[in-house]
Amino acid sequence: MISHLTALDTFEISPRFRHSLEERIARLERDAEQDEAQLDALADPDHIRRHLRLVAMQRAEALRMRLFLDRSRSRAPQTIDACLF
Repeated sequence: MISHLTALDTFEISPRFRHSLEERIARLERDAEQDEAQLDALADPDHIRRHLRLVAMQRAEALRMRLFLDRSRSRAPQTIDACLF
C-alpha cells in the first residue's frame, strides 16, 4: 500500500507504463464527466446514489494514479549497447 511511504520514496517506471497510466487517468476523468452529465436523466434515488458513487470512485482512482505518477520518475530507455553488457 502506498499510504505508508515517505515523501522521499520514489518509483522508477518505464515510459511505456507512464503513458499507459496517463491514458487510463484521462479515460477515468472523461468517463466521470460523462457519467455525471447523465444524472439529470435518472429518476430513482437509489440509482442516482449508485451513479454518484461510481463518479466518485472514478475520480478517486484517477487521483490515486496521479499521486503515483507524481512520486515516480521515468526510467531512461536502454540502448542496444547497454543491453550487450
